[in-house]
Amino acid sequence: MLSFFRSWRERGWSPISADEYRSAWHEYGGSVITHPDFVERLSDLTGIPVIYLGWQVEGQLKAAVATWGRELALSKAGLKKHGKRRLFDLGNAEVILPQANGTEIALRHRTEFVSALHEGRISTLKSQNQELALAREPEEYSKKFRYNQRRESRLLEEQGGELLLFTDLSSAEQAQIYSDLFEKRWGFTTPGKDHLAEVLELLRPYVAGSYICINGQPAAAQILYRVESPEWISVEYINGGVDPLFNELSPGSVLTWVNTQAAWEEARAQGKALRYSFGRADREYKDRWCHRVPVFEVR
Repeated sequence: MLSFFRSWRERGWSPISADEYRSAWHEYGGSVITHPDFVERLSDLTGIPVIYLGWQVEGQLKAAVATWGRELALSKAGLKKHGKRRLFDLGNAEVILPQANGTEIALRHRTEFVSALHEGRISTLKSQNQELALAREPEEYSKKFRYNQRRESRLLEEQGGELLLFTDLSSAEQAQIYSDLFEKRWGFTTPGKDHLAEVLELLRPYVAGSYICINGQPAAAQILYRVESPEWISVEYINGGVDPLFNELSPGSVLTWVNTQAAWEEARAQGKALRYSFGRADREYKDRWCHRVPVFEVR
């Protein structure tokens, strides 16, 4: 019976190597959760074997997927099924599979938050009753909003605020500062805390952004993962932490402004689109920074 269901899920697909998957991703593009290094390194951490599958058209690889059984590799459902849900946190990441333009595929592995880029190109997609929050372009903010952000940045600097590169910290320092600030902000334990330093070290080439200190004390930090496709740059804003002692200076807002604007500047300098995801559109503050976009699922 299990063999029957696997044959049904994989109908139209054939096994490929990790190297073939990597080549497809770099040719057709993808997102953070489907990036070959994320798939390989985090799967090794969990001990969950990866099955790579390819969609061939006239002998050419036109799409690829990395799976854990019936689930997409690195998915929350896959982690939960294997009893590994607290090993790492990728939030509700946008799923962009490597797929050639002008092709249509049938995906039958369980997947959520599939990008609207695949609409009309994956025949098995169903509309999801949730949305993703993608950062607005700089021109989409009102003049008042932009003025307020510049004003907050100036006031923060006058009170001893300093922007520093998160990537200048060691992975252990990143994990410590982020965890401390996250727990001060939210009041509960940082997701994946026990392995966070290890995860950040594994993903070090893809960690991005700045953090803020005020008079030498960490005040705001965010976990951002960045990957680059041929036509776009994907950034996943996993979550952030802020020390409430500094709320009057709005370091979290200032940091969000700095990180998003830096990403837009970089993407435009390269002539690429930017897909800067705040994850599920589930909080009011995200609506200030983002527009909501539809996503899809396979059940």
